[in-house]
Amino acid sequence: MRPTLARWIARDWKLKLISLGLALGLWLLLVPSDKMSSEKSLTIPLEARNIPAGLEIVERPVATIDITVRAPNRLLGEIRPSGLAARIDLDRATIHQQEYPLSTSMIEVPPGAKVVKISPSKVTIKLEKTAGATLEVHATLRGKPAKGFHISRIEIEPSGVAVQGPESRVRAIDAATTAPIDVSGIGESTVFDADIILPRPELRFISPQTSARVTVTIEPDKSAGRPAAKAAVKKNP
Repeated sequence: MRPTLARWIARDWKLKLISLGLALGLWLLLVPSDKMSSEKSLTIPLEARNIPAGLEIVERPVATIDITVRAPNRLLGEIRPSGLAARIDLDRATIHQQEYPLSTSMIEVPPGAKVVKISPSKVTIKLEKTAGATLEVHATLRGKPAKGFHISRIEIEPSGVAVQGPESRVRAIDAATTAPIDVSGIGESTVFDADIILPRPELRFISPQTSARVTVTIEPDKSAGRPAAKAAVKKNP
């Protein structure tokens, strides 16, 4: 039977090839181009939403994922990464779960398009309980006062700041600091306003107070032979 089939294929093969080409051309002619579909690979952002109250993300998932979209040709060219995002819902997440599956349903595409592939198939997200603490605020000074003067006292208002953050990142023994304050060459007491810097990027202020007023009291050295007198306080412009 195989020789017979081979002879049939070989017989008038040019005519058969022409017929096949005509059939393909006729199909392309009769089927509208907007009905023909193709696929496109895209890299889109991954977003986490609906984080439960009282929990914090300490290990975030990958920033982007790769997907393959199938759509009619007329629509496929209009689909761009900037208009798409994968949104993973953490509404039911717990501190015990760390792996979360990704599905095509997390991606909203235009009507007529379909996500046929997604990579990776899962991501790692680590959550912790939210904790709070009050941290002392320490002044950060740079330079030295004018010759013959010294710093006798430093007052900071507020002296402490309330913060929140992931449980493992909040430590009451830590301290917040001020932005560097330059005291080079000053010969009288001065008040400075400086931003408060938290010890870890995962921490955040509870109150809107994010700066401190630092009063640096300057007095003459005893060896300078000047009479002891309370220095006037000058506010730094």
